[in-house]
Amino acid sequence: MDVPKSTGIVLTENYAMKPLASVSGLYFSHPQARYFTVGHIAKDQLEDYAKRKGMSFFEVEKWLSSNMG
Repeated sequence: MDVPKSTGIVLTENYAMKPLASVSGLYFSHPQARYFTVGHIAKDQLEDYAKRKGMSFFEVEKWLSSNMG
């Protein structure tokens, strides 16, 4: 398989992938694996997180809006 020819992805001398947007990964699965999602974030949790990050509530709310209940 000629990967550089078929994908345009090459490795540098330090084994970095080019172009920079290239990604790779190893994916493992098991028939007995159980997956979960993170629950919704409540307003008090968002306020606490914003305070700890030194960010405004509205800025944090913007970035985490998809996780809010």
